[in-house]
Amino acid sequence: MDTLSIPPLAAPLPWLISLGMNWRGILRIIPLERFRHPPPKVAVLRLSGIIGGLGPVRQGLTLAGLERTIARAFDVPGLSAVAISVNSPGGSPVQSELIAARIRDLAAEKEVKVLAFCEDVAASGGYWLAAAADEIFVQKSSILGSIGVISSGFGFQNLIERFGIERRIHTAGEKKSMLDSFKPEDPKDVARLEAIQQEIHEHFKKWVRERRGPKLGEDPEPIFSGEFWTGGRAIDLGLADGFGELRATLRERYGDKVKIIPVKARKSWWRERLGTGAGLSGSDQGALSILPSSWATDLLAAIEERSLWGRFGL
Repeated sequence: MDTLSIPPLAAPLPWLISLGMNWRGILRIIPLERFRHPPPKVAVLRLSGIIGGLGPVRQGLTLAGLERTIARAFDVPGLSAVAISVNSPGGSPVQSELIAARIRDLAAEKEVKVLAFCEDVAASGGYWLAAAADEIFVQKSSILGSIGVISSGFGFQNLIERFGIERRIHTAGEKKSMLDSFKPEDPKDVARLEAIQQEIHEHFKKWVRERRGPKLGEDPEPIFSGEFWTGGRAIDLGLADGFGELRATLRERYGDKVKIIPVKARKSWWRERLGTGAGLSGSDQGALSILPSSWATDLLAAIEERSLWGRFGL
């Protein structure tokens, strides 16, 4: 007599039926804990370098270059905080203000706390960025401060006279050639520049007062002299809140399971392959075609960049 064989797929049916009737069995095989209590997430945004445009090839920190990256940092689902890692000797006050304001706007919109971790330097515009955070952490050897405004240049009028070079410049507007490097300094032009610097300085001071508040003490004026300090002294002055390395501090605050998510800027493809130039599209080749004429500009930018870092012994 032929026997009736049970199809292989039918064998587990009784188990599946019993499992369906037993909800506790289902809960045991589903990682509900991960959904009920997900690990905290902290997005890390790195702000490193000179602030402002440096040239066609050399890239500084600008809102145009960072806006999408900042937005991505605040768009991480289930975000507990955003950490900004700051390492900058400063640069453009306008770009410093724009970047910091964008960070504050998104922090308010997403209701997310911002923590700043200062590395080698957070000075001048670099401190402007750090002050966008709710708390600022430093290393003992970090340099903070330089809350002031500086303008520098060279005077070449004697040099061109020595070599018999005639300077020709034509303007519409009597102040258009103010502080021309090839003309002697005019005291009236210097006074106008100092007035502009004072206005920017007052705006910088107002930002620091708003962000640091009573932490600065009753008389914060000494910190607005343009002087800079190491991390420990910056804490004493109220410019920072404490010592702390980024990962260790985040684990201490949010637990060992905290998920630290670096959010990096996306470089254009032609910049990544700048050394070879191979395989570039027409638009990328057009961008590279400006490089020879920009060498002088980028050289001057590199000198200025080196000078800014050099002010802090780096």
